[in-house]
Amino acid sequence: MTLEPEELGHSKADLAETIKKLRKRAGRTQTWLALRCNMSQTKVSNIEGAKLTPSLVDVELIMRALDAPTDVVAQVVALARRANTEWQDIWSQRRTGLEKKQNELAGFEKSSTEFRYFLLSMVTGLLATHEYVRASLAGIPGDQSKAIAKKLERQAVLYDTAKRFTFILTEQAVRWPYTADPAMAMQIDRLISISRLPNVRIGVIPLDGYMPCAPLNTFTVYDNRIATVETSTGAMVFRDYRDVSAYLAEFATYEGYSLFGDEAREKMTEWATRFRT
Repeated sequence: MTLEPEELGHSKADLAETIKKLRKRAGRTQTWLALRCNMSQTKVSNIEGAKLTPSLVDVELIMRALDAPTDVVAQVVALARRANTEWQDIWSQRRTGLEKKQNELAGFEKSSTEFRYFLLSMVTGLLATHEYVRASLAGIPGDQSKAIAKKLERQAVLYDTAKRFTFILTEQAVRWPYTADPAMAMQIDRLISISRLPNVRIGVIPLDGYMPCAPLNTFTVYDNRIATVETSTGAMVFRDYRDVSAYLAEFATYEGYSLFGDEAREKMTEWATRFRT
């Protein structure tokens, strides 16, 4: 199924209305449907009221319970797929202000306890120095001081020991010369320092190792609920468990080829020394 960007994230109400109509057409109550699908009546009510976006599994259970025709099932599953996927283009983010995006990320961080970051080409804001953050936004027109401040403010979440973080960075992400050499050395020093926090693991994938698969995108997984995937023109937000599970599996593969702990710190110290000399 092709997902058109303008349709993504805008099918929640249509999905809710379609499910409600199908249930009523079948002559069933919310209570009956909830029992057949092993859900609470409140959950069914929230789905039909567009307060809760059902997963594809939820939708398949509902369609089976209502004995919906095959063609109708395909249409409803397509709606569910679009409702669980959101496209955020960079031009809309810039129009509304980049600090709004930072507030959204802060919301993800507040509601999640386990974080997995795969960083393909650059350091993420949570790990970045002030100089690196400023350099990463330098090419965007306008005053970015609020976005910079919000990015740096979000870093406090790393010190919440109730949360667990795993960052995997390629050698390219660590060493890409986003700033002048002295500032890059300081950025790598920060990675080494943060890697010593008890709830933070920082892994690196050196280019001189064996890597039988090729990553295509930077991505983040929040718990097992949400995966965000970055592209050069925006970000995709996936909430369906199949998409999230796929990124969890991809992350686990890269984790197996990463250096952690003292091995990672030794490698990063070597890279920082190159910038200093």
